[in-house]
Amino acid sequence: MKVDRNHVRACGTGGSARRRLAMPAGIALMAASTAACGAGAGTADLPATMSGIIKQAKSEGEVDWSAPKPQSQMQPAIDLFEKKYPGIKVKYTNTKPPDQVSRLKMEQAARKVSIDVANAGGLTVPPAVKLARNVDWPKYGVDKKYIFEKSFVYIWAVPKVWVYNTDKVKPADVPRSWDDLLDSKWSGGQISAESRASFLAVWDLDPSMGDEKALAWAKKFATQKPHYSPNLTQTEAPIESGQVSIGTTLINLALDAKAKGAPVDIAPVSPTTANEAYLYVPKGAPHPAAAALLTSFLSSDDAQSVLAKTYNSRIPAATDCSNPGDNAVLQSMCKTNLKWFPTANLDDYKSFSTFFPEAEKALGTDVG
Repeated sequence: MKVDRNHVRACGTGGSARRRLAMPAGIALMAASTAACGAGAGTADLPATMSGIIKQAKSEGEVDWSAPKPQSQMQPAIDLFEKKYPGIKVKYTNTKPPDQVSRLKMEQAARKVSIDVANAGGLTVPPAVKLARNVDWPKYGVDKKYIFEKSFVYIWAVPKVWVYNTDKVKPADVPRSWDDLLDSKWSGGQISAESRASFLAVWDLDPSMGDEKALAWAKKFATQKPHYSPNLTQTEAPIESGQVSIGTTLINLALDAKAKGAPVDIAPVSPTTANEAYLYVPKGAPHPAAAALLTSFLSSDDAQSVLAKTYNSRIPAATDCSNPGDNAVLQSMCKTNLKWFPTANLDDYKSFSTFFPEAEKALGTDVG
């Protein structure tokens, strides 16, 4: 039985070549070869050194990165990567995390994975554990303190915060606690929130708060008939336009809007969460070396400095204002005297899967 060695060699390096075995009788070898180019492409050992990973990445020539961010925010980091590693092109796709998980599950089952670098955060972390390949990240320069569950690399944080319209809310009326948000002045659609309840995550993480208190708060909040949006990215617009006076959103959206002249500012409602996001290399990634190289690069100080300019870099996972530096997100949180909690382990993420549905019921936004 003859085997097309070019096919085997291309698959072993993560290449895109797709050739058939020479003889139909080689069904078993064809299955193994297909696995190498599909879901198992990336299961071969990666080079043990940084120089080796760079060499293989350049031979792969491209890397497909999928994350829930506008490409304009990621482009400066992409440009820096392509300048540092000429010959490796980055293809970026803005994809919602749940859609990405569904896509990877189907592609891995079909052994035709198309994503090299994937994103995980919140409820998508537990399912991503099974989708991610193991990578020895310290070999490629990633600090151990930024590695989560072995496979994930902490790249950016997008803390959830309460933001108010400065044209509509007087300084004396700015809420300073979660209980202040229950004031009757915010009733009748003057306050907005995400219907999926992820803005309540800190209640599940902070031992002094807890699920029982969270549900009691949510039920009181619901009586104010808030303006609900399907996700946190869509809660920002009503605040900016003055449709509502105050609402919960992501800090990067608020800071970007403020920088562009929108009448918004962050309310000192505390505590909140760091809302960490991770990158990982899926099992079967067609360009595993380029994927590892890009992820390692995005964890570097140079890339983090560029990402910080669009409010998408790391911050300490728990409250730490000892060295805000020039990180606008961290500066803003510390200036506002916010405290925040980390999602410290996988069990914390798993607990969200039961907490959020219960919180949605309390808010009256569950559709089940």
